Amino acid sequence: MSASGSSVLQDVFHAYKQNVSRELQAIDMFLGYVLVTGIVQMVYMLCAGSFPYNSFLAGFLCSVGVFVLTVSLRMQVNPVNTANALNRWTKLSKRRAYMHWLFCNLILHMAVLNFAG
Repeated sequence: MSASGSSVLQDVFHAYKQNVSRELQAIDMFLGYVLVTGIVQMVYMLCAGSFPYNSFLAGFLCSVGVFVLTVSLRMQVNPVNTANALNRWTKLSKRRAYMHWLFCNLILHMAVLNFAG
């Protein structure tokens, strides 16, 4: 990578650290973890096989589901999204958004456990 490319990445990283709250940074780190977990599961399935296919599907779909739910949570608690009066999340408190996320994750994990057998 050229020197200008690395300086662009440094500028983007610095702007991200400066403009994004710690709460959203923690959510982004969790999203990265879930993404890496899904990728590792897919690579393992491609290399080692998918003999217990239900287990692979349960784990992979759990990763995808948690990723989607967490992106939804990030959209709901992002101050940029809640500042717009026309947005549907202006009346939703952060506490309620987190409770919805926890409840939906509980339902997702119960379905995954049922599917995994």
